[in-house]
Amino acid sequence: MRNRTVRVAVAACAAALMGTGLAACGGGSGSGQTRITIATFADFGYEDLFAEYEKAHPGVKLENRKLEFDAHHSQLATQLAGGKGAADVVAVEEGWLPKFRGSKDKFVNLADFGAKDLSGQWLDWKWNQGVTDNGSYVLGVGTDVGSLAVCYRKDLFQQAGLPTERAEVSKLWPTWEDYARTADRFAERKPEVKFVSAAEQVFLAMLNQAGEGFFAKADDSFIADTNPKVRAAFDLSAGLAAKGRTSGVKPFSQQWTVGLKQGGFATEVCPAWALAQIAEGAGEGAKGKWDVASVPGNGGNWGGSFLMVPKQGKNIQAAAEVAKWLTAPEQQKKIFDKTGNLPSQPSVLRDATVQGKANEYFSGAPVGQIFASSAESLKPNYRGTQDSLVRPKFQEALLRVEQGKQQPPEALAQALSQSRAELK
Repeated sequence: MRNRTVRVAVAACAAALMGTGLAACGGGSGSGQTRITIATFADFGYEDLFAEYEKAHPGVKLENRKLEFDAHHSQLATQLAGGKGAADVVAVEEGWLPKFRGSKDKFVNLADFGAKDLSGQWLDWKWNQGVTDNGSYVLGVGTDVGSLAVCYRKDLFQQAGLPTERAEVSKLWPTWEDYARTADRFAERKPEVKFVSAAEQVFLAMLNQAGEGFFAKADDSFIADTNPKVRAAFDLSAGLAAKGRTSGVKPFSQQWTVGLKQGGFATEVCPAWALAQIAEGAGEGAKGKWDVASVPGNGGNWGGSFLMVPKQGKNIQAAAEVAKWLTAPEQQKKIFDKTGNLPSQPSVLRDATVQGKANEYFSGAPVGQIFASSAESLKPNYRGTQDSLVRPKFQEALLRVEQGKQQPPEALAQALSQSRAELK
């Protein structure tokens, strides 16, 4: 009944707006405009697009609300539970999507606004992540995907007597075990510099290359204590931490930015979306010192988001149109050119402009080829509906190892115990 009411109201609103713009439908900014708020985290590359959309739609004003990753998603959960306060359009990262899938009744079915007719635009697996009810309920439309690579400091590698050309660097680590051995080699010559920012970066990258992690795809049951891939990822990343190969800073925090600026670590696991954050954090002084090599383990996906429309908004149709426009091929192409956020649509991934894209900050690395070449064959790691409760326990365990508070076996045992308690 609620969906029918919304559709009727939207239809009436749309009819009223024909020939008069969008300003007549409430939620205005006080100047005769309809204000659409878009809540995001990180750099979605939307600033120029907002101006472009407003110019083409004089009755609409777009406003960005931006928070840190965890705060953004936690606030959204609170707003949905309280029934007020959410933005008109909200970005949800793929790791949090299973949690919000359980609250689908609080989100508009974008199929009612033509999104289902656009399904062919996206990679199949990306589209399927954002739908439920056998595809009839479109929770969100996809923004980017997170093909994996490893960013590295050429100058630090040279000082450590390691190769510096990206093809040769990629040969150093066909597997994560080889990556760990390269960390040991680096430490022999450059002990004052950590090899990677945080153990959790390696752990999550390895986990994201697995079909299943903490939960089983078949029935969403907790399998972290029996899944050998979880243990292997933890053992290797905790081993790096125990040897002092990691700096122990929280990725994308202020301390992480300081580490980047000071050349405090030599590599960083970098999904496509992380390039902009590394460049911003390291600053102009490090331009040309960074490069991009292949990730151990042959590809994988980390991250990527969706735009969703909460039902509590006052401008649902306008919000749905904005979400579709921001995720359309033309806009995904522009965003990639500006930020490096990798498109989730085959037509854009195959575009000559994307394929030929080089990143001057990262020593002219052909990032279009590096990231786009594997995107179409990616198979994302299954994230359970309670993944957001469990994942932090393992990240905290790795931090305890980095801080010297626990040895890896004890840290893993505690993470598993805490996870089981959290799920009861």
